[in-house]
Amino acid sequence: MPYQFEDLKKTCATEWRDYIEHSFVRQLGDASLAAEAFQHYLKQDYLFLIQFARAFALAAYKSPTLSDLRQAKDGLQAILDTELDLHIQYCNEWGISEDELTNLPEARATLAYTRYVLDTGNRGDLLDLHVALSPCMVGYGEIANWLNRRADTVRGDANPYDAWIAMYESDEFQDAMQAEICWLDERLADVSPARFEQLTRIFRDATRLEIDFWDMGLNLSD
Repeated sequence: MPYQFEDLKKTCATEWRDYIEHSFVRQLGDASLAAEAFQHYLKQDYLFLIQFARAFALAAYKSPTLSDLRQAKDGLQAILDTELDLHIQYCNEWGISEDELTNLPEARATLAYTRYVLDTGNRGDLLDLHVALSPCMVGYGEIANWLNRRADTVRGDANPYDAWIAMYESDEFQDAMQAEICWLDERLADVSPARFEQLTRIFRDATRLEIDFWDMGLNLSD
């Protein structure tokens, strides 16, 4: 039976649940998250996006087909031309200036996850890189959907973090998430059990590092 992305999640079910349902996420959803924690997360997420752009540049280099190359180029362009500008604007709304973002040191959790992704992509192939990125590329969309299914989630003006949820529940992000899942399903269908085990280790490690990223925001750690 061919493997799918859902099989990665099932194999790492505990880690995936701990990531999707993290205390940071829960508090963001019910509007109890400390503003300082969210601001700290936003600052580090800016630095994460820069490294994410580098990962798409690496994906372009690793692309074996024209279709993969175009996908990587579109992802890189979206981050550089759209997402970073939107993130800077959102940070400004939270009292974080672009100058402050430019001079930020990377927290250890930011360094750990982003460099793990880049190292995995350098050592492996395009599938390795996408699996390492998938907790972010798929996870944030699943988090928004989980929050919307949760009875304790507060929406609208009563929640200062509502715009964050709206960003990842948007049709644009949900479509991108589904496109990534389809890309992964097509490649995973052809892998052997031994290769799937290798990819599972990458997925589990990347998910654990995403958990650490939430911990970093919640605990204001550097």
